[in-house]
Parts: sequence; structure tokens; C-alpha cells
Amino acid sequence: MARILLVDDEEMNRDFLQRRLQKRGYEVLTAVDGAEACAKTREVRPDLVLMDVMMPVLDGLQATRSLKADPATQAIPVIALTALAMDGDRDKVLEAGCNDYATKPIDFPVLLEKMQTLLNQKAPS
Repeated sequence: MARILLVDDEEMNRDFLQRRLQKRGYEVLTAVDGAEACAKTREVRPDLVLMDVMMPVLDGLQATRSLKADPATQAIPVIALTALAMDGDRDKVLEAGCNDYATKPIDFPVLLEKMQTLLNQKAPS
């Protein structure tokens, strides 16, 4: 099954999603901020990154821009997890390089569908 990097600075969010994804058979690694997300993505090359947008140290959009600028990680799909749902927020997330986004609170079946779509589209490594 796919290896997912789950990035969120809120422990409750990480725990909730990690447990639900593991029950679905995904291998889930975690990071607590954008800097750690970039380091782990470059180290373990997950199949997909679930990236919180609002985080300390390096926010999710800055981290995504960094990953997408690196030829070694640019093909890894990123789904932004965000409480931002105002006009224009979707465009900001996509302009930063995210492949898709999910608003919080997370609709888990919708997130799974988005994940599967991106995992199916990802070119073989």
C-alpha cells in the first residue's frame, strides 16, 4: 500500500487521520511543520503528502513550493489540508503547487477519493 506523509502541527489532527489511514492499509509517516515535511519527503520519498497549510517554522504552502522546486520531489503529489475556504484560497493553494486540497474539518471519504485519484495518476518511480 502507499506511503503517506501526514503533516500537521496539531497532534489531535495527526492522530485522527493517521489512525484512519492506517486502518485503510496506508503506511503513514508524520511531520509537525513544513521544514520537517521537506526533510522527510526528501529522505523517504512518500507516494503522497497530506500538507496542513497553517503551521509554524515553515507553512504548508512554502514547504510545497520547496518540494515542487526540487527535481527529486516535484512529482510527489501534495494535498493541502486547510481551514481556508474563502474565495481565492483554492487558487493560492494550487498556485503553490498543491495538486488538490481538502477543507477542514476533513470529509474522510472525499479525502480518500482525492488521494486515490492522485496515487493512480502518479508516474511509476
